[in-house]
Amino acid sequence: MSTQPKHFAPLARLLHWLMALMVMAMLFIGAGMVASVSERHEWLIHLHKPLGVAILLLVIVRLAVRFSTQQPPLPADLPGWQVLAAKASHVLLYALMLVLPLLGWAMISASGEPVMLSGSLQLPSIVPPNAQVFAFLRKAHGYLAYLLFLTVLLHLAAALFHGWVRRDGVLQSMLMGKDRS
Repeated sequence: MSTQPKHFAPLARLLHWLMALMVMAMLFIGAGMVASVSERHEWLIHLHKPLGVAILLLVIVRLAVRFSTQQPPLPADLPGWQVLAAKASHVLLYALMLVLPLLGWAMISASGEPVMLSGSLQLPSIVPPNAQVFAFLRKAHGYLAYLLFLTVLLHLAAALFHGWVRRDGVLQSMLMGKDRS
């Protein structure tokens, strides 16, 4: 009897799909923010900040779940470069989900504005006000958001490849937790 699970733990699947929705929403909200100078801009900012903090908190929980549960192994016949690509892309996804909210928080701090999550909930500043630091962090936040979007698209493409082309159970192990054939 194998000790390797055939599917991801229910909590891991829940966090994966919840965060997938949140990250996609965040990417589109961010794109809308930078493309708008209307009153919609302020509304989008008020969505973007607390969603970023929620993603930061959930990725920490997700990492704890990932390190405390076993994941199903990749198919044994998967080429080495695909195994490496899968592992590297997951590391990159987790890193970006951690770094982007922290960069956003630091960017707002560097702007000199209070880091407000709601009308009464304020986070402490994590860097002192500085226009040059703000400009650097704003660019870094934007470029890394594009990298996250690209990485998410590649992750989705790989999942669909496993589900529709290889039909090896990798996609199903995250979708419904069904055993691989």
